[in-house]
Amino acid sequence: MKILILSCNTGEGHNAAGHAVLEAARLRGHDAVLQDMMLLSSERTSRLVGNGYVYIARTLPHIFGIAYKLAGFISNRYVKSPVYWANTRLARKLAAFIDANHYDIVVTPHLYPAETLTYMKRHHMLHVKTVAVSTDYTCIPFWEETDCDYYIIPHEDLIEEYVKRGVPKEKLLPYGIPVAQSFTRPTDKAAARRQCNLPLDKPLYLIMSGSMGFGKLAVFSLALAKRCKSGEHLIIICGNNQKIRRILNHQFHGNKQVHILGYTNHVSLYMDACDVIFTKPGGLTSTEALVKNIPIVHTAPIPGCETKNSAFFAERGLSFASKYMVEQIRLGQMLIRDSGLSEEMTKEQQANRKPDAAMRIIELLETIR
Repeated sequence: MKILILSCNTGEGHNAAGHAVLEAARLRGHDAVLQDMMLLSSERTSRLVGNGYVYIARTLPHIFGIAYKLAGFISNRYVKSPVYWANTRLARKLAAFIDANHYDIVVTPHLYPAETLTYMKRHHMLHVKTVAVSTDYTCIPFWEETDCDYYIIPHEDLIEEYVKRGVPKEKLLPYGIPVAQSFTRPTDKAAARRQCNLPLDKPLYLIMSGSMGFGKLAVFSLALAKRCKSGEHLIIICGNNQKIRRILNHQFHGNKQVHILGYTNHVSLYMDACDVIFTKPGGLTSTEALVKNIPIVHTAPIPGCETKNSAFFAERGLSFASKYMVEQIRLGQMLIRDSGLSEEMTKEQQANRKPDAAMRIIELLETIR
């Protein structure tokens, strides 16, 4: 089977989900390709869309939050949004791309391609089935104006929300958010620490800000480091934000208990090595930590769907969360010091994690193509 996976470069989470599906497809012997849909227009369009999104989310989060609320207000199943009409502009190019490459089915972990595919379907330009994959623990605005054959959602508790927004219940499959196979195969903590050149006998915090390096990472890391009185080590993964990385390198120069990384392909191993993870509540990173079964403290979200992600996890005991930095640090220290508390959280995680989401998606594709 030849599978097209369509994404967009608006944060790395969508692409990570796409790569997880790609990896699972190839493991089962299928021919799969991951494509940035905006490249069908031009590299310039891809950069404008991706960089514009990242810039607003990173530097103007409150504007991002206002835009998200506005989208929720205008979102409905009866009138198409400006987002829908903007994405229809690529319909003919996408239709030609699918036909020229003889794809059997299309999967998208992003709303924008789902909008384009919907337009194509309604104008008889699409002759293959489509599966959308939600990468947040909420029904984001405008999913209800798309028309895919199936929607993979993160959890069965979200079915009612999607139905209320107008997505047909029979199309909803709560398989979970797909993650790379490395996250489904745990490495022993001691072995992971040896591979990462980390101490075996010290408490270890992992601090992640996502691929965009969002948030007051340097301020948070310094505040946490000052409260570490028992030899705790900090691993800080600051994503693609080189400015924050330079600040952190200067701030912790000579401190052998603080390990600073930029973007890394070894997140899975660092998760296995840590005792507690501090992370912003992006859908993918949160799911990776959930699948890894690590005590989680959610830091301040980018307003919008990340706020919903944080609430979903906290309400089910899958993470602790606070909008206040001091409280976030206190919660992390509690999880380090109180094994009963961390065991209670990881027990809830075990009951809610869905490590086989990527493989289940491929099994679905095999049955519906």
